[in-house]
Amino acid sequence: MPSERSGSTAGAGRGVFIVRNAQSGTAVIRADPAAVLADRLPDAVVHELDDGDELAGVVTAAMETDAAPAVLGVYGGDGSVSRMADLARRHGRPLLVMPGGTFNHFARSAGLTDVDTAIDALEAGTTVDVSAVEVSADGESPFLALNAVSVGAYPELIDERERRRPRLGKWLGGVVAAWHALRDAEPLVIVRDGRRARVWSVFVGVGRNDPLRVATMQREHLEEAVLDVRIHHARGSRARAVASLAFGRRTAAVLRALRLMPPRSDVERLVVGEFQITVRPEPGHPSVFVHDGELEERPGAQFALRCAAIPRAVTVFAPPRADR
Repeated sequence: MPSERSGSTAGAGRGVFIVRNAQSGTAVIRADPAAVLADRLPDAVVHELDDGDELAGVVTAAMETDAAPAVLGVYGGDGSVSRMADLARRHGRPLLVMPGGTFNHFARSAGLTDVDTAIDALEAGTTVDVSAVEVSADGESPFLALNAVSVGAYPELIDERERRRPRLGKWLGGVVAAWHALRDAEPLVIVRDGRRARVWSVFVGVGRNDPLRVATMQREHLEEAVLDVRIHHARGSRARAVASLAFGRRTAAVLRALRLMPPRSDVERLVVGEFQITVRPEPGHPSVFVHDGELEERPGAQFALRCAAIPRAVTVFAPPRADR
């Protein structure tokens, strides 16, 4: 049964190491979790991630102490959660996820609506073995993602937003980036199994997603070890290419009613265990991809991308299935 949240108990949080990314969720108003953590997990170690900190280094240092943590926790957005999931898998530790980002796609899929809900699951000891996607670019060391990997229009929009963010901020930078995408977006070429295609975007989601969407951001199943791939072929307008990036249910419904979403005939869907492509952006466009909101830049005019579904990749504290 979930805790009644009547305050901390002796030893609560002992053996738990939590990294808090204070830069996550800057586009939304969110209560500071410090008081909740101090009240409910007083013996946990909480590390505030500074600008100069590297998450992997912080966690490795904690694991090398005499009192290595039994649980790794993270307060942050999808990017922070995925990076910590990779480290939890590497160190063989369960993961405590506390939503602190703008969208929190993975946390919502796990039924983790707030910090208290996550702590309830920790105290109850209820967990789920979560599948993930292992991503590798140009044969380099693979890493985990929990929601989706994408090439094409979405990474270019993120790239444009991040270049404008220092001057305009995340929200206004995103608006300007979307305007530029409507004006300047170009298809890119992908090569798969020796076949070439011009596409607006490719999304590789973990687990089956809503079949009506192109942007597979919100997984429907945590345990299902499959990749739900959406290939948006370049047959329609730039407006449809940008509209297809909508991942909010209401936004997508409005755009569909306005006939701005691409027709089903333009979107190829694959449900597979592994997916490999070579990506060739148009000249003058960045060589980039995105995983769980994290932008990755690649050198050169093309790159190879491999995604593989990994069952039971990491154990996550989560409410019982009926509560999700």
